Amino acid sequence: MAENGKNERYEKGMLTRRQVLGDSYVDRAVANTTPFDTDFQTFITEGAWGSLWSRPHFSKRERSIVTLALLAALGHEEEFAMHVNATQNTGATAQDILEALMHVAVYAGVPSANSAIKIAKRELQKLGVQK
Repeated sequence: MAENGKNERYEKGMLTRRQVLGDSYVDRAVANTTPFDTDFQTFITEGAWGSLWSRPHFSKRERSIVTLALLAALGHEEEFAMHVNATQNTGATAQDILEALMHVAVYAGVPSANSAIKIAKRELQKLGVQK
């Protein structure tokens, strides 16, 4: 057990979450946690970040590309935008995002890819990566 009462998977997950999403994003998420969603925040920190994103086989760039494709295919626009912003920390490029969305268009449908491309363009423009 880690010193703050959280387990090692949680601590590893929080480190990875901060590496991918950035300290300011994670600090806001932690500050906005209430008793209602404490268990959920612990679950995603341990499961998504401490287990999945911390696995060694894929690089953070590769996980980022896979995650973007899945979120776009499923139409999870808010999470997709968040992960476009995370590419600044994962090393995935604008070209990587476009290639992932081309796959989404073929395998999950043009409307899903079209929506995601609009979001990616908006977020990349905010980041100063695209005009």
